[in-house]
Amino acid sequence: EQLVESGGGSVHAGDSLRLSCAASGRTFNFFNMAWFRQAPGKERESVARIAWNGATITYADFTKGRFTISRDNDKRTVSLEMHSLEPEDTAVYFCAASPPLSPDEFVYWGQGTQVTVSS
Repeated sequence: EQLVESGGGSVHAGDSLRLSCAASGRTFNFFNMAWFRQAPGKERESVARIAWNGATITYADFTKGRFTISRDNDKRTVSLEMHSLEPEDTAVYFCAASPPLSPDEFVYWGQGTQVTVSS
């Protein structure tokens, strides 16, 4: 699977962004998908995860109900809708894929898209 993110940008605090991740392979429907982020000088952290069939969704506590992950298996895309963005959300955001039986082993990664939130 090749994953390509888009939708990042520079916004002000309180604004919204929608990130998208497009998969090129035909096995997308069988993978769990996730969004991670990495801020400068910090470790990469999980933001949100969605199971291959969309049945299970989890969010990091810091999303505080501001973020929504979704997937469209027909279009082979996964999205992250972000609202009420804060400067602390500034990071490179990555999408990643893991096999259904190894949900914590992310084997495919995108190149990342930059999100910058100014106060």
